Amino acid sequence: RMKKAKSKKILKYDVVFEEAEEGGYVVSCPTLLGCISEGDNFEEAKKNITEAIAVYLESLSKENLKILTEHRNFFIGSIEISISKLSFS
Repeated sequence: RMKKAKSKKILKYDVVFEEAEEGGYVVSCPTLLGCISEGDNFEEAKKNITEAIAVYLESLSKENLKILTEHRNFFIGSIEISISKLSFS
């Protein structure tokens, strides 16, 4: 008896890269809460978050939990705050 071939589905997730103080990048996936990785350079960080997302999704699948594919509504912006009497290092 032949096994059914599993169809592959391409999923797309937004990720956020932040430069780390000690060098390299910390990268997270806002849609998959807690899915965070890092790398010594951009390419390594990209590779590592791709692997982290795959492991995250495999874990959800094994637990029969819903795999989130929709994007959370978020955006990255900046704000300016005027403050006084605080010291910054």
